[in-house]
Amino acid sequence: MTANALLVLEDGASFAGKPLGAAGRTHGEVVFSTAMTGYQEMLTDPSYAGQVLVLTYPLAGNYGINAEDVESKRIQVRGLVVREACDLPSHWRSDMTLNQYLASQEIVGISGVDTRALTRRLRRAGVMMGAITIDETADEALARLRSLPPYGETDYVREVTAAEPYDWPLDGQAGEGNRKWHVVVMDTGLKYNILRLLSGRGCRVTAVPCSTSAEDVLALAPDGIVFSPGPGDPALLDYAVATVKSLVGKLPVLGICLGHQLLGRAFGAKTYKLKYGHRGANHPVKDLLSGRVHITAQNHGYALDPDGLSGGVEVSQTHLNDGTVEGLWHPSEPLLSIQYHSEASPGPLDNVYVFDRFLEMVRGESRG
Repeated sequence: MTANALLVLEDGASFAGKPLGAAGRTHGEVVFSTAMTGYQEMLTDPSYAGQVLVLTYPLAGNYGINAEDVESKRIQVRGLVVREACDLPSHWRSDMTLNQYLASQEIVGISGVDTRALTRRLRRAGVMMGAITIDETADEALARLRSLPPYGETDYVREVTAAEPYDWPLDGQAGEGNRKWHVVVMDTGLKYNILRLLSGRGCRVTAVPCSTSAEDVLALAPDGIVFSPGPGDPALLDYAVATVKSLVGKLPVLGICLGHQLLGRAFGAKTYKLKYGHRGANHPVKDLLSGRVHITAQNHGYALDPDGLSGGVEVSQTHLNDGTVEGLWHPSEPLLSIQYHSEASPGPLDNVYVFDRFLEMVRGESRG
């Protein structure tokens, strides 16, 4: 194979491959996901903003790209790294190849990379910045990379949030007259499947930008609020934490992934960066109240330190691999949060029950 593209890591390691998608250069924090399917959902997941995604499964694109399996309005990753990209997909819904999809949105990728060796390196050293290039030497790309700001210094939430409030479904066919409960979703990088699942449970759903004040949220007269997943370091989001503090206690609250971390910070906890994060579709999580183990979909690079928690909030779930906090609840207040993605996409649908628990709180049938 002729190597005419390079992936260069900030530690100086380089990996040769072939261009995939748009021709050019890109850079970002290089992370890996162990999910075997769902590449289209991963590409459009706003939690990957600012990152170069490595797929550990060796074949990507074999069922093509379709118009339905998107989790936001555009591809969110900065770049894509795969072992092999299928150029002859086979699926009745497929409209284009993975290569065509990336190129159509000017996303730079690389194929033919030894993703096993790359993943092992990231597991040993931790995630790091990297650059994909087709017109630089490894030394040139490394010099450029080292002049760029690190991932953790940028507020990516402001890049991916909605520009203005909107109702779901986007086609305006929500049938609001038959929907009793109004749920507001704070968009810090939400996935559309959160809105789909709430709407499918009979809710009128409004998504609002991350900068929306607590007063403006309450002016919408919601019956409950969801703080969504999203990208980046939650320590940069004091403005969102302030909104969370102002809303807790006024209406039922559900926090998902980044939303879980914002809730934790609102109750005095701090967050810290994981060595290589949790990204995949088979993470085991134990519910401390029931003893049940759930298989979950995850995508996050930061975790919650429970030591500072106050206000009666308690840890409800933990990760069985590393013991990190996976859920919070309050014994007497309608508050619930999870670190994983109950909406899946991709991943198992085992945890959509979380939305049912949230709506029980909305109806006043239970606490967190």
